[in-house]
Amino acid sequence: MVTVEDVRRVASSLPRTEEHLIRDRIKFRVGKIVYLAFSRDEKEMGFAFPKEEREALIAAEPEKFLMPRLSDQRFNWVEVRLATLDEDEMRELVEDAWRMVVPKRVAAARLGPSPVTGTRRR
Repeated sequence: MVTVEDVRRVASSLPRTEEHLIRDRIKFRVGKIVYLAFSRDEKEMGFAFPKEEREALIAAEPEKFLMPRLSDQRFNWVEVRLATLDEDEMRELVEDAWRMVVPKRVAAARLGPSPVTGTRRR
């Protein structure tokens, strides 16, 4: 099972990432853009994810992924139950979410170009 500390270790290693405690929730952001946020009980993690791909992700693994609360559905965002993730999958989700909010050159310098699209993994 993945913990907040596991996620923190990965996220804090990514350039331009800052951690903040906002309304009793741990959030990671680049500039003003949040790309990871934990529920107050730290059992779920929201992360940046393309809206147009969200329904397919959730349908494929509904025991793992879930829709964000109604007020967050307008954003590129989805949520995952931490207990369902292994370390490799968590790292991929965190890096992909971070890749969505940094300049392409920053992401490419750190992770290389996406093997699928040239800009983003998945």
